[in-house]
Amino acid sequence: MPTVLFTHAACAAHDPGDRHPESPARLAAILKRLEAPDFAALAWRDAPAATVAQIARVHPEPHIGETLAAVPAGGHRAVDPDTHLSPGSGEAALRAAGAACAAVDTVLGGAATTAFCAVRPPGHHAEPGRAMGFCLFNNVAVAARHAQAAHGLGRVAVVDFDVHHGNGTQAAFAADPTVFYGSTHQSPLYPGTGGAEERGVGNIVNLPLPPGTEGTAYRRVVAERLLPALDAFAPELILVSAGFDAHMADPLGGLALTEADFAWLTEALLDLADRHCGGRLVSVLEGGYDLDALAASVAAHLQVLMTA
Repeated sequence: MPTVLFTHAACAAHDPGDRHPESPARLAAILKRLEAPDFAALAWRDAPAATVAQIARVHPEPHIGETLAAVPAGGHRAVDPDTHLSPGSGEAALRAAGAACAAVDTVLGGAATTAFCAVRPPGHHAEPGRAMGFCLFNNVAVAARHAQAAHGLGRVAVVDFDVHHGNGTQAAFAADPTVFYGSTHQSPLYPGTGGAEERGVGNIVNLPLPPGTEGTAYRRVVAERLLPALDAFAPELILVSAGFDAHMADPLGGLALTEADFAWLTEALLDLADRHCGGRLVSVLEGGYDLDALAASVAAHLQVLMTA
């Protein structure tokens, strides 16, 4: 079965402003790369808008309403110093969360084994009651709750390889043993969370890495600490917060990974998905701010997903 790609033109209409690193050019660079002949087998789908009920499994309804009401009719409005809204931000955020839910429906419904959501704004910093860190709604957390509520899954895993710790995802699930959250991230770095001692109820595995960590050391930590914990959890679905700002060329991070490292990790996650989930894996775009490195890294990630 082909890998399904969910995206939507509305995700390019979220414009945080000139010189903001989380720019529409990110999505344009990815989609241009995926138009190449080596991705001809990808099945492209328009992302639907998430419903308030879907998002409210993670974010309280008053917060959802306040976030959408803050979207300006013109110009820009700041949620925090890093997170800015434009007139297109509301629909973009709904489409990003909706893509993640639709991808879950697709793989759990048997129409595909793997799916990738090329969407923005990203989501993993969005806490249940707070938009922050370029993020409005937590797309992957909404997807995890959708898998449980709409499809009856008992154990869902989220693996996050963005260079920044996904504080919002951890906040959503730290008290819930039915969701595993595993994160590799640089430390010290924004948002300052993700210490190894932050273990939730035994369902959180944080692997903070020092600046300069390169592929050999990264793979060793993942193989020795993340993958065994994920294997022991035995998830029924693996969700991926796919941030590519751990790339050595990225301007916002200080790790030294390459496209080959992202491909290696994708292969490892697919192996575990084959063992526990019938191969089912959904990946959702998070960070990545060097356009060339981002496009090449997404391509490497998808080339592996398409082998599933």
